[in-house]
Amino acid sequence: MILLRWFVLLLVAIPMLARAETEQLSGDEVVRRVDARDDGQSASRTLVMELVEKDGTQRSRVTRSFRRDFADGRRLALFFEDPPNLKGTALLTFDYADPRRTDDQWLYLPELRKSRRIATSERGRAFLGTDLSYEDMKKETKLSPDDYRWTTLGEEVVDGRRCWVVEGAPADAETARDLGYGRVRVRVDAELWIPRFAEYWSPSGDPLKTIHLSEIERIQGIWTPQRIEAVSLVTGHRTALQFRDVEYQQEVPEAVFSESSLAHGAPGSGGAQTR
Repeated sequence: MILLRWFVLLLVAIPMLARAETEQLSGDEVVRRVDARDDGQSASRTLVMELVEKDGTQRSRVTRSFRRDFADGRRLALFFEDPPNLKGTALLTFDYADPRRTDDQWLYLPELRKSRRIATSERGRAFLGTDLSYEDMKKETKLSPDDYRWTTLGEEVVDGRRCWVVEGAPADAETARDLGYGRVRVRVDAELWIPRFAEYWSPSGDPLKTIHLSEIERIQGIWTPQRIEAVSLVTGHRTALQFRDVEYQQEVPEAVFSESSLAHGAPGSGGAQTR
């Protein structure tokens, strides 16, 4: 009889404990788990961009993308290889671990044969005609604990997966102005800790765009979204990014991530890159 009573109590307690754990996940905790997710110390991949106008007109771009973690933070480099009028264009990003330090971004333009620093006030601008901003390109699947104040709104199901719904409000008016967003709502996979769907509003409250991450598969032990689609709710334009040839196990040379190397193009494209 005593054992039966303990069994009944256990059946009651387990759901209660599960609910208690669910309730304890604040917006900050969800963001922390997203940013702590293992996405590799380095990565290289081919990135195919499809830019689609509202009338269905399409343009394609092909880039090589590289990422590597350093002691002071994360660095990313992206090199355009096609079409010919963009070949040689490159983007370099330093995402510093120290929140007190301003991140750096440079855009290399081959026709000018020099790079241009992207100012902090420009990070919310559209990246080369896409529906993704410079800040979106920098963060990839991460969320910002410093630019936004995050709260948990509840749960939803996206692509058949249970997700936390967190909403971010810019830390201040200057941040909202720089990012171009007045509010962000993100659905985060409750098991994989990958954002699956996000909505963005302007500082004045108008719907701006959505971003959907899909085709999430395990590559070399790391859960990887292989498709990202951003849709402008203002113009109807959309940008689809398809990742191919994803490689996590081969370390990317340090020399790739310097401003002076942007003019040399991606490793293997003709420029000499040393470790």
